[in-house]
Amino acid sequence: MTGFARAKEDRPTPPEVYNWRVYTMALVISMGVLTYGYDSSFIGTTITQKSFRRDFGMDKMSKKELNDVSSNLTSIYSAGGFFGALFAFFSLELLGRRWTVILSDIVFIVGALFCTVGTVPSKSLGLIYAGRLLTGLGVGGIAAVSPIYIAEISPPAIRGRLTGFFESFYQTGAVIGFWINYGIVHNLDTNDSNAWRIPMAVQLIPAGILALMAPILKESPTWLLKRGREEEAYQVYSFIRKLPADHEYIAEDVHFIKEGIAKERAALVGSANATLGQVMKGAAKEASLKGMRNRFLLVFLMFMWQAWSGAAAINYYSPTIFTSIGLTDVTLWTGIYGVIKAAGSIVFFTWFIDKFGRKWPWIISSLACAFCQYYLAVYIAVGHPMTGVPQSASTIAGGKGATAMIMIFGAAWSFGANGLPWIISAEIFPSSLRSISGPFAAMSVWLWTYVVTRALPSMYTSMGWGVYVFFATCLVCASIYAFVFIHETKGLRVDQMDELFGFESQHQVGAPVAKAVAEDDDGEATKAGVVRKEVV
Repeated sequence: MTGFARAKEDRPTPPEVYNWRVYTMALVISMGVLTYGYDSSFIGTTITQKSFRRDFGMDKMSKKELNDVSSNLTSIYSAGGFFGALFAFFSLELLGRRWTVILSDIVFIVGALFCTVGTVPSKSLGLIYAGRLLTGLGVGGIAAVSPIYIAEISPPAIRGRLTGFFESFYQTGAVIGFWINYGIVHNLDTNDSNAWRIPMAVQLIPAGILALMAPILKESPTWLLKRGREEEAYQVYSFIRKLPADHEYIAEDVHFIKEGIAKERAALVGSANATLGQVMKGAAKEASLKGMRNRFLLVFLMFMWQAWSGAAAINYYSPTIFTSIGLTDVTLWTGIYGVIKAAGSIVFFTWFIDKFGRKWPWIISSLACAFCQYYLAVYIAVGHPMTGVPQSASTIAGGKGATAMIMIFGAAWSFGANGLPWIISAEIFPSSLRSISGPFAAMSVWLWTYVVTRALPSMYTSMGWGVYVFFATCLVCASIYAFVFIHETKGLRVDQMDELFGFESQHQVGAPVAKAVAEDDDGEATKAGVVRKEVV
């Protein structure tokens, strides 16, 4: 781990802080996100397998009925994700970060079991629908809690990298889904029920690892201190920092968090010893203030631009393009496309996110992806590629260019709106609003995913190649939106975010609050000379 550059921190940091424990916890928490990425790539192919359609009576359905079932199987998952994120808001505050992850994982495992078992003898999709809903609920909760949970246990200097595990695991899951389909197509008879049961069952592996590793997870010290469980917070810090509980570095962390909590509560409800209900009411009030509500709108619209980027359209039409130029092993090339996206995301979010920032990567990525989609629209309109039909030399040549555009799209998409909304939404809110902003961001994702998955089938039918013109134009608009409205947030503290977004607190918290906190700490933090500010 020492090979990575670390962000500067304005106090001496013991080397023990950068240890395997905090990395391991971040990896375990992110394991649930892997299932999120896996679903994005495996379900579309799995439900089109001959055995799946036969086992559930879909082989006797009309084309419209098939489209409806396919749309329902994907959109019910999105609906589950939306409500899973909504429910996470309450469990985050009442039960904590750790139990929110564990309960979400349990719900997901039950859903995955339903999907794997199915009800083949009756040819009813009821259990599959129930499983898809439950897996969506589980992933929705995990997606809502993971970024803030990781941020709250991470040392400031490596917080961005550890939070970036979220996107890296999502893309890794997507790659696994692509290659699971590849292995099944090439090694199993698609008329065998195992051709759809195995991909359904693979979901249980990362969820099972998370369940088995759950005992090593420690509750967020920030949540413990909010609930007045100070001794447990010291113990957790001692474990994840590999330092004695009475170490000066830990005393500084605890003092700083307690001071921040006291100031936030005093500013919101007029008392540093507010109840949970008062805090939640005050947080809702703060979220509606000028300089805060525009952040929530920013998050909502960022995920809207992400959903209408056309990535799903690329996934839909790429097999036809691959076939039109003579590439018979379509699943192989689809897998390569997935690897390009995953590798690009992992490299960018691990090494370059804090070098190049957020604003300009979004703009450059959107414009590059728009160019690729405009090319695809022209190629499909002029060349009329069709699977299983001999193509002219010019169509094959254009198809090679289209294949290149698909791969370029994957590379460019990997460092743009694909993952940046998660990074930005995790860093622009103060700790007092993270239990709201995390679920809100996840709900925004699921809402727009649901809308797009419901709309895409009819868009393909009615618009043809115009779908790519539409998505390309959306990407151009997204780049303009980013230029005007997305601020560069690289390296900014929370107080600088407030200034950037025009937030002015309606309350001023004076010295008494800080003094009360210092006295509560028995002077430990004052002796430590805490003068730093939170870096997010």
